[in-house]
Amino acid sequence: MSAEIQRLRDKAGDTEKITINLGFIDLGRIDLLVQEGFYSNRTDFIRTAIRNQLSTQGEEVKESITRHTLELGLRHYTRGDLEAVKAAGETLHIKVLGLASIGADVTPALALATIESINVLGAFHASSEIKAVLADRIR
Repeated sequence: MSAEIQRLRDKAGDTEKITINLGFIDLGRIDLLVQEGFYSNRTDFIRTAIRNQLSTQGEEVKESITRHTLELGLRHYTRGDLEAVKAAGETLHIKVLGLASIGADVTPALALATIESINVLGAFHASSEIKAVLADRIR
């Protein structure tokens, strides 16, 4: 087992939308900072706050990534990737921190034959058919 972190591409073309609830006072304080020009909008403030918090615990995150043998960034599995895994008589244990996706041309039967488990911290994009056949393997 390698103690290296495998770094994949840093940015996705898309982002994942999340919803948070804030108290009126916190929201008002954010709006005041936006109004005073410290941030361009609420989203800019929230993204900056999240990045700052994550950077203060950067070393702990790196250690966890290594301990859990996660791939960091984007990981896309094509039909060719999965056919190669099948031809080798192997199965995949997908472990990604970021975005994992399975190509639109991958059949449910091929996914079922080649993917043993999926553990994604972030987002997992695949067709509804793929998600349905792998439902018991997604953690």
